[in-house]
Amino acid sequence: MGSFERLLTLWVALAMVAGIAIGAAAPELVGAIAGAEIASINLVVAVLIWAMVYPMMVSVDFGAVAGVARQPRGLLVTLAVNWLVKPFTMALLAVLFFDHVFAPWIAPEDAAQYTAGLILLGAAPCTAMVFVWSQLTRGDATYTLVQVSVNDLIMVVAFAPIVALLLGVTEIAVPWDTLVLATVLYVVLPLAAGLATRRVLGSEAAIAAFTAKVKPLSMIGLVATVAILFGLQGDTILNRPGVIALIAVPILIQSYGIFALAYGAAYLLRVPHRIAAPCAMIGTSNFFELAVAVAISLFGLSSGAALATVVGVLVEVPVMLSLVAFANRTRARFPETAQ
Repeated sequence: MGSFERLLTLWVALAMVAGIAIGAAAPELVGAIAGAEIASINLVVAVLIWAMVYPMMVSVDFGAVAGVARQPRGLLVTLAVNWLVKPFTMALLAVLFFDHVFAPWIAPEDAAQYTAGLILLGAAPCTAMVFVWSQLTRGDATYTLVQVSVNDLIMVVAFAPIVALLLGVTEIAVPWDTLVLATVLYVVLPLAAGLATRRVLGSEAAIAAFTAKVKPLSMIGLVATVAILFGLQGDTILNRPGVIALIAVPILIQSYGIFALAYGAAYLLRVPHRIAAPCAMIGTSNFFELAVAVAISLFGLSSGAALATVVGVLVEVPVMLSLVAFANRTRARFPETAQ
């Protein structure tokens, strides 16, 4: 890592503080940014995420995609954890904390809303940000793309039924425009740009040199995104810190627990680190745009469910940075190649 990347946790912390300060000092600016939305996706944030994802996509070698089939264990771990474990453990933790542990401090109707929001988070594995976490752990760009793509395909058919089952309702209005647009913005377009860049550059040496030059874009995009997200939610953070802290508890337990499960399974299966780290990150991180959009469409903009999904956004970056650091420290315990 370069010096900027080694101090990334510090820059993110400063971005959080700066975002809250900007939100309080310049609400008009924050309001203008918040209003730049299509299908519940903020276009300013989308551009920054695109900047984060693009350097990783330049590293994707389509000629190596077929090789993924020869290393199925990482993909199987990702799919099993994301779809057979994660939604249900998140629902269990939400019920445990809001119906029992935190019951003395939270009204039952609010507890039900927070539970619903956490269920929405748990059923939506990451689509875009995982490319950043993969890059920070020196993950296999091609394998990460395949993992994300397969998860997106499953999400199209599994998200609504799982949420409906866990919420106990029969009809879930999934905003398909949000799902499709997010996939296009965060996966399809950066991938096409990366492929075009590889063809223009030609040689692997030129591609490696170019990737090294544009890699800082990912970190700058991440820091700027954090500042904007905290600016958009500054009032909520300042006005309801206690509630946010309570909502964060099950999210933190879920995040570290899911990572431990996926990373541990990959270790036991002797999955190479460049595959094991991203496969654990996908389930730990969340597709927050989809979760927030569904929460707003089902329960309303000012609902507790929407607040819970937003807290998931605020918690995610610091948690993921800590897991990136852990994954990098434990790299030597994993095999370099598939066994």
